[in-house]
Amino acid sequence: MVITREIIGRLEAWKSAEDRSPLIIQGARQIGKSWAVTEFGRTHYKHTAIFNFEKQGELKNIFEMTKDVRRILGELELYTNVPLLEEDTLIFFDEIQDCKAALNSLKYFKEDAPGYHVIAAGSLLGVAVNRKTSKKDAEEEQNDTFPVGKVSFLEMYPVTFREYLRMSDAALLQQTESRLADLEPLPDILFNKLTEQYRRYQVCGGLPKPCSDMLDGAGMEKIENDLAELRKSYEFDFTKHVDAKDIPRIREIWRSIPSQLSRENRKFIFRTVREGARAREYESALDWLVLSGMVFRIFVSETPQLPLKHYEDTTAFKVYMLDQAILRTMAELPPEAVIAKGDLLKEFKGAMAENFVLGSLLAQGFNAPHYWTISGNRAEVDFLIQDGIDIYPIEVKAEENITGQSFKVYQEKYSPRLRLRFSMKNLKLNGNILNIPIFLCDWLKAILDFPKTKEIGNHDSSRTMRGQ
Repeated sequence: MVITREIIGRLEAWKSAEDRSPLIIQGARQIGKSWAVTEFGRTHYKHTAIFNFEKQGELKNIFEMTKDVRRILGELELYTNVPLLEEDTLIFFDEIQDCKAALNSLKYFKEDAPGYHVIAAGSLLGVAVNRKTSKKDAEEEQNDTFPVGKVSFLEMYPVTFREYLRMSDAALLQQTESRLADLEPLPDILFNKLTEQYRRYQVCGGLPKPCSDMLDGAGMEKIENDLAELRKSYEFDFTKHVDAKDIPRIREIWRSIPSQLSRENRKFIFRTVREGARAREYESALDWLVLSGMVFRIFVSETPQLPLKHYEDTTAFKVYMLDQAILRTMAELPPEAVIAKGDLLKEFKGAMAENFVLGSLLAQGFNAPHYWTISGNRAEVDFLIQDGIDIYPIEVKAEENITGQSFKVYQEKYSPRLRLRFSMKNLKLNGNILNIPIFLCDWLKAILDFPKTKEIGNHDSSRTMRGQ
């Protein structure tokens, strides 16, 4: 099944912008960037011209020989069977990180040929741009190759649960969205159906191939095989795009993440990677994984004030996977353990739930979340997000058990306007705690607008439904 991606709407906004710049789409491999751009070209332009620098290495010579956009366009036409027209053709440079001269040319498209519609994508673009030799060489290289101020950026993530639900049960999606504004518990039948869909999504995750398998009813064996192949392809990137001396350390960090997240305190510890490992030996390897989009790193903030980034401690952080199904299969957790209700594998199901919530927050455009703790780890809140001038603490629970003291400690210390708890309990605003079923995380941006019209602290839904 072909999954409709919400990024298409953002591409439409880019196309219609008056001061449009060439667009760079970033994101990890295998999340659907090329498909999304190609589909956008097919449905919104008369022609789409695709130039892939990984598959067509000879294209690099065009950009290395000249910076004249008209000459570049003239030579590119020799490699395509469609005309390169200003308004009617989408020009797509795929895997552009393999040609730094092409990346640099985007600024000339902006300056000398602004009428052309140009999109570039690169799975390892962050790695290519930030790769360093000496500090001086890195500065000269970046100034020479990166079109600062001449391009727009769009970050892409795996398929979200909302996108999955749209394809799996569009009527259920519509019914769900029509009820959110009331901040009242969902009817049991709706809650149960959404729970079933969410469990299935947890198994397949958001990478398009296994996600399509689930939607097509291909069976668990096919899903597991495709996830295994995806893991292999990611590890192959270590050997293809990394200096040989760095490969073992990147692989060791990558494979340590499930065990890092299986502990109650999920703070990343380098000595867990390998006995005796030191941060300075592994920092560049971790940076590579972050820049490639294959992992997410969030830093601690012991002072939840504006701006959050100003108060982050870069020596303490957690690391999550780009996709919770990849995390699940790396931990050798079978689908049955995810689908089963209850506290089976409690700690790791909690890690998967946090991984899901983090991916959802990033896909919605929240700035990189932080987490909060106090000295001695006596209390910890899973995430802090900044939304305008508001800072919201977020607690994540995999099931219905919501006991714990950390949220209370945070309340006593900072008295936030609103606290957010994701769990498998029903939607309910009680005092300044808004409990949100975890499967509604993708709607958080919209949900946060609703309490602003209510009197926080005095609202207590008394409807007796699931989770009350």
